[in-house]
Amino acid sequence: MTEPRTFTEQDPIRVFLLDDHEVVRRGLADLLDAEPDIHVVGDADTAEHALTRGPALRPHVAVLDVRLPDGDGITVCRELRSRMPELACLMLTSFDDEEALLDAIMAGASGYVLKQIKGSDLVSAIRTVAAGQSMLDPATTARLMHSLRGPAAPPSVPPELAGLSPRERDILALIGEGLTNREIGKELYLSEKTVKNHISRMLSKLGVQRRVQAAVLASHVEPQGSMGHTAH
Repeated sequence: MTEPRTFTEQDPIRVFLLDDHEVVRRGLADLLDAEPDIHVVGDADTAEHALTRGPALRPHVAVLDVRLPDGDGITVCRELRSRMPELACLMLTSFDDEEALLDAIMAGASGYVLKQIKGSDLVSAIRTVAAGQSMLDPATTARLMHSLRGPAAPPSVPPELAGLSPRERDILALIGEGLTNREIGKELYLSEKTVKNHISRMLSKLGVQRRVQAAVLASHVEPQGSMGHTAH
């Protein structure tokens, strides 16, 4: 395990903001810039602007509104993290939407907070994800798994995971990182069609219908195979 990263006034957490409301962006910037160890390096009001400006600003943390006029923050999270794997994304939304939370987990977000959050709690959340920790606590993930799998959901790792082959575990772990079938194929040296076949069998074994549900289960599995070092 690497040590959590620490930030100081001389080396502050660089934060990028994405929200389509100027008042929200200004309020967040004022709140965060008042903290000695946090510096807002830039903001955007659309997904397009975020993807254009974000990477050049080299932020440590991106605070992303989920709903945007030209897309959504979850897609922006996935795109930014594909260019900056070390980036921590904190999803900001005005409603408690479980479907969006599932998608955020799948896109590799480090956390998910409601806009009603207190300023001090948001500051704490930014420090937490900047240090490399997740705000997606196990209780939330367990509750989501429970709701997806019905009342008989076990509190621990589902036994179905034990039935996955090493290759299926690798694919499940990559789904959990938000990779597309094509990206998974590149990572594991498989054709896109082979990946699709693996995923179909895997979803059937896991007893879930949708890829996003498998992403939640992915948080409970470590890759068993060689993660792209063996060509088959």
